[in-house]
Amino acid sequence: MRLRALLDTDALGLTLLGGEDELDRTVRGVMTTDLKDPSRYLSGGELVLTGLAWRRDPGDSEAFVRLLAGAGVAALAGGEAELGIIPDDLVAACARHRLPLFAVHESVAFATITEYVVRQVSGERAGDLAAVVDRHRRMMTSGPAGGGPDVVLDLLGTDLDLGAWVLSPAGRLIAGSKVSGPAPAPEVCAALAAEHLRAARTGRRGPHRVAVGGTTYSLFPIRGDGRTPASGGSRDVRETLLSEWLLAVEADAGDWPAERLDLLQGVTQLIAVERDRRDAERVVRRRLAQEILELVQTGAAPVEIAARLRLAAPVLLPGLGAAPHWQVVVACVDWAGGEVAGGPVAQALLEEILVDPLLTGPEHSDRIAVAHMGDEAVALVPLPAVSSEHDGSEAGILAEELLTAVRDPLSAGLDDDGRLTIGVSAAVHSADGLRGALEEARHARRVAGARPGRVCAAGHQELASHVLLLPFVPDDVRRAFTARLLDPLRDYDRRHRAELIPTLEAFLESDGSWTRCAARLHLHVNTLRYRVGRIEQLTGRDLSRLEDKLDFFLALRMG
Repeated sequence: MRLRALLDTDALGLTLLGGEDELDRTVRGVMTTDLKDPSRYLSGGELVLTGLAWRRDPGDSEAFVRLLAGAGVAALAGGEAELGIIPDDLVAACARHRLPLFAVHESVAFATITEYVVRQVSGERAGDLAAVVDRHRRMMTSGPAGGGPDVVLDLLGTDLDLGAWVLSPAGRLIAGSKVSGPAPAPEVCAALAAEHLRAARTGRRGPHRVAVGGTTYSLFPIRGDGRTPASGGSRDVRETLLSEWLLAVEADAGDWPAERLDLLQGVTQLIAVERDRRDAERVVRRRLAQEILELVQTGAAPVEIAARLRLAAPVLLPGLGAAPHWQVVVACVDWAGGEVAGGPVAQALLEEILVDPLLTGPEHSDRIAVAHMGDEAVALVPLPAVSSEHDGSEAGILAEELLTAVRDPLSAGLDDDGRLTIGVSAAVHSADGLRGALEEARHARRVAGARPGRVCAAGHQELASHVLLLPFVPDDVRRAFTARLLDPLRDYDRRHRAELIPTLEAFLESDGSWTRCAARLHLHVNTLRYRVGRIEQLTGRDLSRLEDKLDFFLALRMG
């Protein structure tokens, strides 16, 4: 805004004392100070408001005005409340340094002027930014010349002082403003994604306002392909929500004017262009995965599969050579009622989870090929060939790593009517092993499906364990077996708070060692012996017998 606009606003009570020729200066901010030297806090373009408490004698005016002029401020406004009148020495000093000077009537609070200037400057900045956003959108729509979402997020930081970050539905940081400080910690990003998914599952329109770690954020959904926000239909939400990005802004948008909300919606539309472009780039990799998996499942000759892998390897992992190792990951999303197809949702989730650079390496974090076949999604993960002293079984992705950071957000998105299960194979080094790897990953997924929780995964290592048998035990048999062994202990714990179940778990995990178990539970050994004796008495079992230990172990795993 211009200085002239301030003078023309009667409610501000400003009287011009000098600087008529400088009224076209632009005001970029406002600062109230009574420091003798405020220059360290000035960046240029401010209207400086002062009560003149810094002035002790006429010589102080020259030094004060010289510092302001050197800092490039737009003008000085002195309050009349302290001295009743603006001193002549200050008027003269401003004239010498060509600094416009206003007198503020004692009836006008500095806060009134500050609020007016901030509101006007913010509105003008928003208008300028909207024009930039619109130009950037046109550039990105016609090609990648716009520079991606980071450019617009930097503009939000510089022009509107808004920290803003683009997050995946699993809480992965995709892009962010480099000028508004460090990005939120990974656990904060995960919490924001979870809150967004939880709010969106209710059908409420964004932005969603949440507080995480004492900071308020506003969460704006980013929807591509012309999709509009869901209006309460659970089907649309479940089909699209777990594949959409969100824009997290470090501010409370509850009291924003409509113009600023419209601007942020424009930013999300711009970022959606980039989202759709990345999806389009994945089409080739999806098609490659589909072709390879069809060959594997139809029993094609290994030489034919190997030829297809050689063609796929440069696309998926350029620079690794023609013979990387491969790993298979299988995922399935089951929705209550079965009216929503789980395959496309599982595909989007698997692409999101496997894109983590910590799993696949920063250079190849977006080179995973995922196909969906019915309600199942299958990923082919190419890995660098391991050294000769390893057989490949120790390389690659581990099941427990997949869900470390994403379990809470995805559980929120699945709510109480969806479930994600994942199985991971060992790494194989040839086309001959892909068929076995696919079956191995599917078996591991069944093991994961036998576990409680909304989001579960299992790896190939667990297929050599007794746990492999659990998914194939009928549900009624499992319930009866668990109830017969554990219900007496649960009932006793409920009545006496004796903690027999936790004691049993710790005892088995300590391999029956009295001293290790007592130390783990912070108990005296005699107290531990009393509890174990009570367990044996209630169940009629003997925890010194291997068979009874195994029965308890299985009951705890199935319970």
